[in-house]
Amino acid sequence: MRMVDIIEKKRDGKALTKEEIEFFVEGYTKGDIPDYQASSLAMAIYFQDMDDEERAALTMAMVNSGDVIDLSQINGVKVDKHSTGGVGDTTTLVLAPLVAAVGVPVAKMSGRGLGHTGGTIDKLESIEGFHVEISEEEFIKLVNDNQVAVIGQSGNLTPADKKLYALRDVTGTVNSIPLIASSIMSKKIAAGADAIVLDVKTGNGAFMKTIADAENLAHAMVSIGNNVGRNTMAIISDMSQPLGRAIGNALELKEAIDTLKGEGPEDLTELVLTLGSQMVVLAGKADSLEQARQLLLDAIKDGSALAKFKTFLENQGGNASVVDAPEKLPTATYHIDYKAKTSGVVAELIANEIGVASMMLGAGRQTKEDDIDLSVGIVLNKKVGDSVNKGDSLLTIHSNQENIDDVIAKLDESITIKDQATAPNLIHKIITE
Repeated sequence: MRMVDIIEKKRDGKALTKEEIEFFVEGYTKGDIPDYQASSLAMAIYFQDMDDEERAALTMAMVNSGDVIDLSQINGVKVDKHSTGGVGDTTTLVLAPLVAAVGVPVAKMSGRGLGHTGGTIDKLESIEGFHVEISEEEFIKLVNDNQVAVIGQSGNLTPADKKLYALRDVTGTVNSIPLIASSIMSKKIAAGADAIVLDVKTGNGAFMKTIADAENLAHAMVSIGNNVGRNTMAIISDMSQPLGRAIGNALELKEAIDTLKGEGPEDLTELVLTLGSQMVVLAGKADSLEQARQLLLDAIKDGSALAKFKTFLENQGGNASVVDAPEKLPTATYHIDYKAKTSGVVAELIANEIGVASMMLGAGRQTKEDDIDLSVGIVLNKKVGDSVNKGDSLLTIHSNQENIDDVIAKLDESITIKDQATAPNLIHKIITE
């Protein structure tokens, strides 16, 4: 088998066999196939696409290029959730204890994020003492005993994906549905999931800017999951404005606590219930999305979701008293109101740019080496569709710097007030097959 023949075959629009895809992935991972041939194949895939069988084969070849986490000792169906990213995306912090409270095991591997705010682990580390440095044996025991635990990403997961993604990033082949879908799904499958729920974002704060592109990606990932034996569902959700009201690590954690109490923002609550319902159904704890949703609402109402969150924090060394006293979380020195310059209706809160403003305050990382300030960020006091009067506070900036002229300038570019505007739909589509 020769790599040049595989490149020419895909260049001419023909489907690659499972064996040809495995030959490429194994050879490229080992260094036997050079970057210039791998980039040539990636460009051929970019233009000629892949069918469902090819996409599944590529995904599993990348899964098998490294370690695969074995969660078989954990009782029940392990359902993982993946979001394609966004601004103020606090869903995991709420979802994990909420679905665990209705008996769904949540064995979550999370990382530290680049971008606007930290990853799930950074946010949880806003709580004094919380840590993810636990053994695999303890991780499994915690999930079996209490249905929820979070561990840091470790091991040699999907090395083929890491290598191929770095190549795509510098060869203009990032925006390829089969390459994006196989990259995401390979990591979820290698992490040991039995079933997968996907939150595919669309809008100016998302990787997929249009609903059509987001739907194409969602269908591709659902197809891959189901083709390789993982029950998979997806939703298309809006990210044209930040989700919820908080952007920043401790701020988002407080918002998660409020949501578990039933006092969270309407859009975050709705997204959590939608994703959580899919997780509960896939885990076999409910027969329908409607029944699953009611179980989740009951867990919020009777306090069991909040109690599960406290147990989860205590089990991993965290000071769970912050749940009842969130003022113990890291707090910024300055709280500065950004005021409306005119009256009208909020027409635009550009999610990505407001996220950048939060990162400029220190809430996120531009490189892996950057330190995060867990206390800083932005809280939205108005959302798209809300009426405002001149001088009203549109948002509150939580900063440890008194001079934030650069942040104000970024916000000036990101917010539009018009005579009229309507809020975008949060859930654009639910995809179950």
